[in-house]
Amino acid sequence: MALPIYIEDFDEYIRQGEPDKKEKAYIWQTAIGLQAVDGLSTSKYLKETAKRNIEGEITVDEVSRLVKSYYQSKTQREPDDDEKEEADQAAANISKILSARTLDFSTAGYVSLHRRIFEGVLKHAGKIRDYNITKKEWVLNGDTVNYLNSEDLRRALNYDIEQERQFSYKGLSTDEMIAHITRFVSGLWQIHAFGEGNTRTTAVFTIQYLRSIGFDINNDLFAKHSWYFRNALVRANYKNARLGINYSPIYLERFFRNLLLGEEHDLRNRIMHIDWNKVDGDTLSQSANHEVKSAKVGDDLPPKCKNCTLEEVAVLRIVQKSPSATQKQIAAEIGKSERTVKSITIALQEKNILQRVNGKRNGYWSFIED
Repeated sequence: MALPIYIEDFDEYIRQGEPDKKEKAYIWQTAIGLQAVDGLSTSKYLKETAKRNIEGEITVDEVSRLVKSYYQSKTQREPDDDEKEEADQAAANISKILSARTLDFSTAGYVSLHRRIFEGVLKHAGKIRDYNITKKEWVLNGDTVNYLNSEDLRRALNYDIEQERQFSYKGLSTDEMIAHITRFVSGLWQIHAFGEGNTRTTAVFTIQYLRSIGFDINNDLFAKHSWYFRNALVRANYKNARLGINYSPIYLERFFRNLLLGEEHDLRNRIMHIDWNKVDGDTLSQSANHEVKSAKVGDDLPPKCKNCTLEEVAVLRIVQKSPSATQKQIAAEIGKSERTVKSITIALQEKNILQRVNGKRNGYWSFIED
């Protein structure tokens, strides 16, 4: 997935080095970047309003009020306004939470954190789910992680959080410490206590917890690699004996080694795809890129698709064969949510690769030729 929109616009504040502005910029980068885990991107309005907060003109609470007023006052809604409104409000809430540097390390605190992030965004904010769920994952070719049964959620949260509370890091090597953090965060996420917003809640809780036990971290990786963080959690909790796939925490360990130790492991999402090593003589992504680079306009994908993500290529392949395919049909084909497909098609339109002709009801997809 491409870098979440507007993240790079805060780099100027980080480079300037003014402590207060730098800290706020990191927080906003993280808050905005984390929306990508659910295929969301924030609006230009939020970016500009967040900059006013960084400059000290308005408070975080005022950002939230302005964002709410912005969407209430719009006379004409855009097709993606609902998604952007969710992303804007959740980002503002996360920014406020991270600015406070507090932590209630308990089940009640974890549930409350979900409520604080999604208050005014999701109807079930702060409510543990009472139904079982599955989620099709692109990185698993449409398969799902086995999430915990709804009857066991609170008990599992109580157990995992209490075990971590009693755990001592004293005497552990760096490798042992990273491995343990990986297991704790991975297990907490696998519980999937809520209907939506689990990854964003886990990420914010993890940042707060790591700070509370003495790690001096910036949030750059959560800002710019939040989609990797989610896919790494998926791979850490997925096992398929029939396909010869075991739990793979190594990807999440690499994320934490980069975050906590400053290492530089490769954090590309396509490496985690379960078919990464199943293409003869090449990797899945390299093979796809080779096809794109050698393609001719008219019979295959446009040459300017050479920098597309694997997900974008998958969408383009579908609309190439079925130009009238709906986002719902595309989502079913690639094993992603309609919201994620919408985000992908918007990105392709912004890259001037794909266009929608004749509107939503009777329209079709068409490649934009140079």
